[in-house]
Amino acid sequence: MRSSTLFRRINRHPVQQPRVARPLPQPVREPCVPPVDSLVEYGAYVEGKKIYALDIAEALELVRKHNEDGAGAFVWVGLHEPAAPEVEWLAEVFGLHPLAVEDAVKAHQRPKVERYGDSLFMVLKTVAYLDHDELTASSEIIATGEIMVFLGADFVVTVRHGRHCPLIEVRERLEDHPELLKRGPSGVLHAIADHVVDRYLQVADLMQLELEEVEATVFADVSSRDINRIYQLKREMLELKRAVTPLLSPLSALPQRRVIPSEMRDYFRDVGDHLSRVCEQVESSNELCSSILQAALARSNALANEDMRKISSWVAILAVPTMIAGIYGMNFDFMPETKQVWGYPAVLAVMVTACVLLHRGFRRNGWL
Repeated sequence: MRSSTLFRRINRHPVQQPRVARPLPQPVREPCVPPVDSLVEYGAYVEGKKIYALDIAEALELVRKHNEDGAGAFVWVGLHEPAAPEVEWLAEVFGLHPLAVEDAVKAHQRPKVERYGDSLFMVLKTVAYLDHDELTASSEIIATGEIMVFLGADFVVTVRHGRHCPLIEVRERLEDHPELLKRGPSGVLHAIADHVVDRYLQVADLMQLELEEVEATVFADVSSRDINRIYQLKREMLELKRAVTPLLSPLSALPQRRVIPSEMRDYFRDVGDHLSRVCEQVESSNELCSSILQAALARSNALANEDMRKISSWVAILAVPTMIAGIYGMNFDFMPETKQVWGYPAVLAVMVTACVLLHRGFRRNGWL
């Protein structure tokens, strides 16, 4: 009897089995594919000369065969706004770090230099000066982009974002001077950094000319439209400063990297000196733009105060005849000189005399 009762109690409250956690669905990953649409150019370089290769993988194989014999050879691959599967394919071929690959795909990175094992990853901000007929409140003057550089012992991979600052000029200049290509991947990195910094200097000079033109208009005649133009120029100067200044520290530390050969360190120091000059010029232009904006606001306030003084002066002058005309317009029977022939001219003479005296007083005080 007791055993059957116990059996019913156990069946009434069965032991709950622990739940097994189901694995979360993994995102579908696109297969890696070689770059096609984003591929700008690639080549294998041996002793400063470009050799023919069918594809990137074959170029890397040829380069490594030449390096076994002691020849200085490397592969240079250039991409423009590639998709993630294309960069991941290059990561498998060249052994790139996943974090650096993610930065290269997403873009919008700060200028930096990072080391991953035996390779180096560098981010450079590019700037371009956009031509415009007239500076307005909506004018875009500075356009920015990015160049990511993967640097290894036998390869250089450049990923460019933005339509400006192409690297075709750098590649052609290096190919025309084989002695520059003999420096290896670090020589290519130096040429790219030097090209980007030279663009900084050109844009900084053009922005300086814009500031000089705006400064001349401030002290000639200022309006709300001029203040909007100056404010827009101030915003563009800040955009240029954000692109240029953060690169100074990584580029200054680059010569101390072990990846950079000792014979190339002086070249990178020279680029760092040029960048320091650009940063100083951008900083001084930014301060000048702030001073121009403050001067424009002060001059605008002064002009507004001057207009208010003129308005107040004319209101005071016109208040006297208005008051007298208002008193005599009440039409009382017993008012001074209302029955006299000369009463009306006398009141007019008093009005004119009072207005003239007030006008002379305001002119003397600089209100009119």
